[in-house]
Amino acid sequence: MKFKAILFAAAVSISTLAFAQETSQKKVGPPSGNAIVGDTYGSAVTSESKAITVDKLSKKLKKDNKKVENVAVKGKVTDVCEKKGCWLTIQTEDNSQFFVKMKDYAFFVPTALKGKNVVLEGTAERKVTSIDEQKHYAEDAKKPQAEIDAITTPKEEIRFVANGIKVVN
Repeated sequence: MKFKAILFAAAVSISTLAFAQETSQKKVGPPSGNAIVGDTYGSAVTSESKAITVDKLSKKLKKDNKKVENVAVKGKVTDVCEKKGCWLTIQTEDNSQFFVKMKDYAFFVPTALKGKNVVLEGTAERKVTSIDEQKHYAEDAKKPQAEIDAITTPKEEIRFVANGIKVVN
């Protein structure tokens, strides 16, 4: 009886180690995919026809006390997190950018989304981003160290929390 108990314990230990190694060897990174027109990430995007420009969003944020919920915005993706695909940036009409995170960290996007036009649905607000947070995202984007070191002041910007993202023309 003792032999069976020892054998069982050994089998459980070995299988635990095997599974632990298997999960630790999985590559963490953005999802694969070509981000073609019609692809959706996160929740379904239902208000594509009501999407506003980034410029209109900025004006709306100034008017509506710095926060707008349930809004759809159309824009061009300029950057995607190289580590996981957990954030992206959208180009504005004045050639600056605004930052997009995924709601509840519930979905990620492929790096192939860079350069594509998208419609985002979610919540936008004006927010001050700390120096440390800006540097963290610059490191995720694999920016040169000189560019990271040049970040020395907090920045007020549009921040968007996306429920869903759809690739459009």
